[in-house]
Amino acid sequence: MSAGERKLSPSAWIGIALMSTFLFLALFGPLLAPYSVVHQDLDARFLGPSWKHWLGTDQHGIDTLSQVLHGTRIAAMISASVVSLCAVTGTLLGVVAGYYRGVVDEVVMRIVDILLAFPGILLNIAIVALVARPGIGTMIIALCVNGWVRYARLARGQVLAMRELEYVSAARAIGARPSTVMFKHILPNMLSPIVVMMSLSFGGVIAVEASLSFLGLGPQLDYSWGSLLDQGTTFSWVTPRLALVPGIAIMLVVLGSNLLGDGLRDYYDPKGRR
Repeated sequence: MSAGERKLSPSAWIGIALMSTFLFLALFGPLLAPYSVVHQDLDARFLGPSWKHWLGTDQHGIDTLSQVLHGTRIAAMISASVVSLCAVTGTLLGVVAGYYRGVVDEVVMRIVDILLAFPGILLNIAIVALVARPGIGTMIIALCVNGWVRYARLARGQVLAMRELEYVSAARAIGARPSTVMFKHILPNMLSPIVVMMSLSFGGVIAVEASLSFLGLGPQLDYSWGSLLDQGTTFSWVTPRLALVPGIAIMLVVLGSNLLGDGLRDYYDPKGRR
């Protein structure tokens, strides 16, 4: 299938629609929120959906829709930061390790093996638990500690496959410096799988952040999606709506991320389709 014949699948367009909506709400959601997320109205506790409160109110009388819209920005901020930092760090280390091999490769890959030996979520919990009041910065650091290893393994494998190709050998033969070969001739030709992994990782980071916040280890913000889910389960005996709303929001973002990642993978590698 030629490059001109490639096209995105319908499921990929669904993923694009879901992720575009998520990013739009992350940018403008707090501006569109109809109510404050800090002003409590105890006379309006546990109100059901209505024209005044589209998604009802919580145990403090705070509008649920406003909380979800504010939480969207927090989720996008954490996920975008973690995915970007992990992709850059892991790709650079993987490219250097795969190109130089030898001692550099052994050191980088042994660190990767050590981090992969720990269950990811338990390592994240251990790091966040060291801080009395973890904020967004602490959460980003905790998720980045082991988030870069998959990018490093992927990048290293791509470099090992490319370093002996004709155009790379020709670049070395004319005296190109290693940095030029790595970042001008190899890196641009391996961006497709990196982009696919970033797309697939976006929703996963949000799910992990929500899990940590659900356990009370996330940013101390009552309107983050994980905190809303925690509060919702606490009052599930009153109404399941408080847990369903943030749960559905997390589900849609993870679904959109997976559909987009799968669609991009099929687009960049149509021969791998089943």
